[in-house]
Amino acid sequence: MLGSASAPRRATAKDAAVLAKLFTRAFLADPVMDWIARLGPGRASGMEAFFLRFLDQRMIPLGEVWMRDDGAVAAIWVPPGIPAWPTGVVEQLRVLPLFLRLCGFARMARGAAMSGVMEKAHPHEPHFYLFFIAVDPSFQGKGLGSTMLDANLNHIDAANMPAYLENSNLRNTRLYARAGFEARANISPAGAPSLIPMWRPAGDKSER
Repeated sequence: MLGSASAPRRATAKDAAVLAKLFTRAFLADPVMDWIARLGPGRASGMEAFFLRFLDQRMIPLGEVWMRDDGAVAAIWVPPGIPAWPTGVVEQLRVLPLFLRLCGFARMARGAAMSGVMEKAHPHEPHFYLFFIAVDPSFQGKGLGSTMLDANLNHIDAANMPAYLENSNLRNTRLYARAGFEARANISPAGAPSLIPMWRPAGDKSER
């Protein structure tokens, strides 16, 4: 169960910098992030700045960012009823410089197009939303992602809630399918890598 000594724990503000580096390392090669992130030497630093602000000011305070103590794996969940991105015009303007740092001027249109299709396809039914899950590249292939996902889903099942994610890397399809997520049609904008929404009904134990 979550909360035991050997299980994933909730991240705190003190973990934000470590987690920002983890998500940057894990997503530098992600097909969708690769498509929207700026080119050149500022790519990694822009991505890290994005994750740090995103974690510190928005996600960690919601209480559903989970990590292992050594920082090898982490997952960012958005709880039911909470929008993943700022919805008001003022709030959106506040985060615009952050997206500019991530995408650069040349790829802002790509970032906006991807955000638009994600928002349009997002379910309205209350659910937990897996925004990002990351395993440090040096630890991949050891089952850490599955362990984290199983622990999180046990927590979600206890709340009798469905779950939703967008799969940006087709190599992860089997992992999510085994956990009970069902693939929907590709939503990516023209010219972008595939982005597959996946839905898991409440209490689906699947093969876990």
